[in-house]
Amino acid sequence: MDEKRLESFENMLKAILSQYDSTVEKMAKLKAEGKEKTVTYRQLFANKLQLQAMLSYYRTYGLLENDG
Repeated sequence: MDEKRLESFENMLKAILSQYDSTVEKMAKLKAEGKEKTVTYRQLFANKLQLQAMLSYYRTYGLLENDG
């Protein structure tokens, strides 16, 4: 049970990091196009904040390095 749980946590972390990277890329593209005031950009910004909060929990508990 413990190995399966650890694997699930690791998979969750990978998914969050992937979503974060994808969100940042999409935001950069929209910003380059001058579309910072669009609903899509604002939604991505809110998603980015949520993902950052989740990643900060991983850091707080020593499950993620501070370089991420």
